[in-house]
Amino acid sequence: MFKALHHYICWRAAIPSTLLHSKSFLLGSQMGLSTTSSHVSKLLFRQLFEKESSTYTYLLADVSHPDKPALLIDPVDRTVDRDLSLVKDLGLKLIYAINTHVHADHITGTGLIKTKAPAVKSIISKASNSKADILVQSGDKIYFGDLFLEVRATPGHTVGCVTYVTGDGPEQPQPRMAFTGDAVLIRGCGRTDFQGGSSETLYKSVHSQIFTLPKDALIYPAHDYRGFTVSTVGEEMLYNPRLTKDEETFKNIMANLNLAYPKMIDIAVPANMVCGLQDPTPNKAC
Repeated sequence: MFKALHHYICWRAAIPSTLLHSKSFLLGSQMGLSTTSSHVSKLLFRQLFEKESSTYTYLLADVSHPDKPALLIDPVDRTVDRDLSLVKDLGLKLIYAINTHVHADHITGTGLIKTKAPAVKSIISKASNSKADILVQSGDKIYFGDLFLEVRATPGHTVGCVTYVTGDGPEQPQPRMAFTGDAVLIRGCGRTDFQGGSSETLYKSVHSQIFTLPKDALIYPAHDYRGFTVSTVGEEMLYNPRLTKDEETFKNIMANLNLAYPKMIDIAVPANMVCGLQDPTPNKAC
């Protein structure tokens, strides 16, 4: 029912502040239009969709760099061929395949990507206790060309959830972009009743690590089930029906969701602990 969403956004660094905060610039940027300045750092961005699990995969690349280094956030096994084909079509060099957490509703594509492109490195949080080439923690930076993602620990949906935020600085894309996984969904949040989840921890994570970002920072979640593609920190601080409540009310909401047991969890979680590979090589990062 949904088609893959191909959103292309070209960002240029050091846009004058009067333009950055104008409505025309913000609208144009979110709709995928291009802007220019004297700086050449530029982000290529695509938002892709996997319909079975309603999962978003994000492709980011520094196309001003000679190598055009790229990374994928939250790839899905079913759509690996699509994603790699797009990387090839755009002339990019994929260097990282990244997960925001150990997913319970689909099998990650990171391991499959590595079988098809062995130079790619997998990344997940150290707190997830899963396998990857690179284990990150809060405060780490993931560089691709002259651009980078900042790692922010946002546990609560699972113990190992992180949010990846585009860098802060004159050479980095503005407004900032937060890839929140299941910590913040558009007008919602991930459940907290399995995989070491905690509503108290999630509430504190969101309010300390995501809602402290600039209000124009763009929120890109791991899933959406109603056709939304992007929000902002300011929007979610005003309109999120769960996360706008006080902590005790939030905890009560989360304790009474009465959600069904995830149909993929018994398959997906064990696989995703090893990059989605059912038979990984023992004692090796995947």
